[in-house]
Amino acid sequence: MILYDLGGGTFDISVLDIEEGVYEVLSTSGDTFLGGDDFDRRIIEWIVQRFMDDTGIDLTEDKMALQRLKEAAEKAKCELSSVMETEINLPFIAADNSGPKHFIHTLTRAEFVSLVSDLVDRTIPPCEEAIRLAGLERENIDHVLLVGGQSRTPLVVDKVKEFFDKEPRDDVNPDEVVGIGAVMQGSILTGEVKDIVLLDITPLSLGVDTKGGLFVKLIERNSTIPTKASQIFTTVVDNQKKVEVHVLQGESELCANNFSLAKFELIDIPPAPKGGPRIEVIFEIDSNGIVNVSAVDQDSGKSQSIRIRPTSGLTEKQIQSVIDKAAVRKEEELRIRAMVVARNNLEGLLSTTERSFTEHGRKIPSDFSDRMRIAIEKGKEAMDGNEIEILKEAYDELQKISRKLGELLLYGTTMDD
Repeated sequence: MILYDLGGGTFDISVLDIEEGVYEVLSTSGDTFLGGDDFDRRIIEWIVQRFMDDTGIDLTEDKMALQRLKEAAEKAKCELSSVMETEINLPFIAADNSGPKHFIHTLTRAEFVSLVSDLVDRTIPPCEEAIRLAGLERENIDHVLLVGGQSRTPLVVDKVKEFFDKEPRDDVNPDEVVGIGAVMQGSILTGEVKDIVLLDITPLSLGVDTKGGLFVKLIERNSTIPTKASQIFTTVVDNQKKVEVHVLQGESELCANNFSLAKFELIDIPPAPKGGPRIEVIFEIDSNGIVNVSAVDQDSGKSQSIRIRPTSGLTEKQIQSVIDKAAVRKEEELRIRAMVVARNNLEGLLSTTERSFTEHGRKIPSDFSDRMRIAIEKGKEAMDGNEIEILKEAYDELQKISRKLGELLLYGTTMDD
């Protein structure tokens, strides 16, 4: 089922799977800068222009007049949902040296459609995104339910019918749906209703801060809750005794552009070379949207956890703003991420290669020892710069050297000798 919610201030689209009393939200999308107020504004602009043409007076300079225009625009909009034309009559809306001025014009439905058709068209891309995020095709949608007063507009109904290739359901009052849903959810939460289950989704991705300020997502946006996810991380310094788990929420590739939710430390990790410890970070979100994050050292069994409530605390408008800003920055952030990953990979391989060279230097021939030394020096030089290709080339060369060192120690020769 599709919930197409075009209200006064925002547009939201949700894809639900309903089966045997279980209501599962598969995905959501929308436009937080689109709603009935925008439709009113188009009519106001039409009135202002007509009045300017008739009298030369700009009504936007009069706050009292603007309030009357808003009321008249909303009234005309509602009437045009059921009639083909409506008269907008605003007596004494302004005055000049020649006396009071009145506005009396007829607005037809056809004119209204021409004023707002682009606004209705803006609802389609979020619909496409919601269906894509739900992993469905348009033909998989069984029902379309219109929500919000603006969805009564005939143009909206026609556009929805055209896009989904089916008639929207008209057996539910669009103005009452949200209220009915709120009462139902309250009844479920208080236990009064027991035969219905609501499975919500998390509005933004959740993850942790990793080396270089990169955001690693453990739970993706639009994941159905309750849910659970985990990932193994490690240390970045030799004999590291503790790790900080920084929990963030957002859609950016970089932690600096996401919301910090909490921090906690896992301490008393047994001494080990960097990259050795295996620390599992576990995210769990319960049906109430409460996030539990824990970190467990797989070797020692030591653990620490934290509880975060709620998962967002953001309005729908703020959530959509986060998503939109991340989309705008994505290309640049992916470039930065690639650079950081390349540096992290090279730094880690440099460390292990140098350690191996120190431990086994006496066991290897001088010519191969020289090759190792040169590769290590080139790796260090690459780390001093910011050229991703040079970083990758140094990494590839060190990989070859490390592989050949392993063959030399194991077989007494390299496989390509």
